[in-house]
Amino acid sequence: MGGENATRTAPHSGGTSRGPAGGRTGQRLSGLAVALGLVLFLGGFGWAAVTYLPYTVPTRSMTPTIDAGDRVLAQRVDGGEVRRGDVVVFKDATWGDAPLIKRVVAVGGDRVSCCQNGRLTVNGKAIEEPYLAEGQPAGDMNFTVNVPEGRLFLLGDERQGSLDSTAHLTDAASGTVARDDVSARVDAVVFPLDGMLARPTGFEALGSLSSPGPLRTIGFVIVAGAVLVLGGGAYGPVAKLLGPRKRTEPTGAR
Repeated sequence: MGGENATRTAPHSGGTSRGPAGGRTGQRLSGLAVALGLVLFLGGFGWAAVTYLPYTVPTRSMTPTIDAGDRVLAQRVDGGEVRRGDVVVFKDATWGDAPLIKRVVAVGGDRVSCCQNGRLTVNGKAIEEPYLAEGQPAGDMNFTVNVPEGRLFLLGDERQGSLDSTAHLTDAASGTVARDDVSARVDAVVFPLDGMLARPTGFEALGSLSSPGPLRTIGFVIVAGAVLVLGGGAYGPVAKLLGPRKRTEPTGAR
């Protein structure tokens, strides 16, 4: 009688918040992470598309470095960027209509010979070729070629039976290929995932080697983008799961 009414009505929401979990700052940061992640993720694939060309190698002429059926990524390069030891993609009409993948062992002005104690020599220097199969000689025939300026001498890493420069020694160009016929330089084997090709250090004494392309950087950008997208997208559910739970008021009288 005249006392305070002890009955309270529960909020319509049952005492819980209907707003987004994690607070405004967290929601904004998660949205920014997702947006930045999408830019990095899609940008990385776009960068790869304009920088690299994919190829499937149909033969075993580059074993053990690249086997038949392997999928490689080759960086688009100008022929003037090619260095000794590079594995390149080229197309020469006298060699056939399909693109070929071989290793550059000599460039314009070089004198390349085979074989001295089973090893290739360039400008009189015996070349260490660790990419050859163990025990395999540098060639199965003797030759000496003076490479004209602007041209390249190319061999397969499988020297026995490879249709490379040695199969065209009697051509007018002595088996050499024009630098301008090169369209790309192989950077990595991506299927199976063998990774980046090893640098051909045996040619270092003859001049500078090519630097690896930006494939590792591109991969990092793509992975970082994916992490940001997944992390930003997961923020809301995680914040809701880990956030404090509000106590609900009983609907009955105290």
